[in-house]
Amino acid sequence: MIAIINYGMGNLGSVKRKLDRIGTPSIVTSDPDEIRSSQKLILPGVGHFASAVNELKLRGLWDLLNSEVLTEKKPILGICLGMQLMTGYSAEGNVRGFGWFDAKVVRFHVSDTLKYKIPHIGWNTIKIEKPDNLFNGLKFQTGFYFVHSYHIICKDPSDILCFTEYEYPFASGIQKDNITGFQFHPEKSHDAGEELMKNFIKI
Repeated sequence: MIAIINYGMGNLGSVKRKLDRIGTPSIVTSDPDEIRSSQKLILPGVGHFASAVNELKLRGLWDLLNSEVLTEKKPILGICLGMQLMTGYSAEGNVRGFGWFDAKVVRFHVSDTLKYKIPHIGWNTIKIEKPDNLFNGLKFQTGFYFVHSYHIICKDPSDILCFTEYEYPFASGIQKDNITGFQFHPEKSHDAGEELMKNFIKI
């Protein structure tokens, strides 16, 4: 069973539909017992970083997720804002995240504002920085769907799974131990995203 964490800010329905399509049991939940009994976690997210932190704490999920991820070592996949929450700090609200990665979240700063619109919306490719089973069956120049105005900067290059170019390169995938995050939306990325989520399920 995969628990899709419900803190009121995420593409919960589209993530659930993708897992249903794959044939993987999942539940959208904020119930601590259901989260503890799950085998894997998905932390989706769309919206404001500071608001997300507040909602997670109000719902009693902040300490629970820290325990499940850091102590129980449960595999977790962060999507978009869900990935950004895994960092130590975000300029979007000037608040601290979980701190699972030594990284920070910053707003895009592009010089060519006619060519590179903010938010970054639409299809873009990834450049794989280090091989991983999550990329099994994916083509090197596979496209994924992005919607974001902020991106992360990792202090430890070994945490970076892949980069994406949007005037300049930014980390679009990160991983450390049982923790994985992607800036793009695999649940909206058709066959490539489905293959990636299948690979996460196999972990």
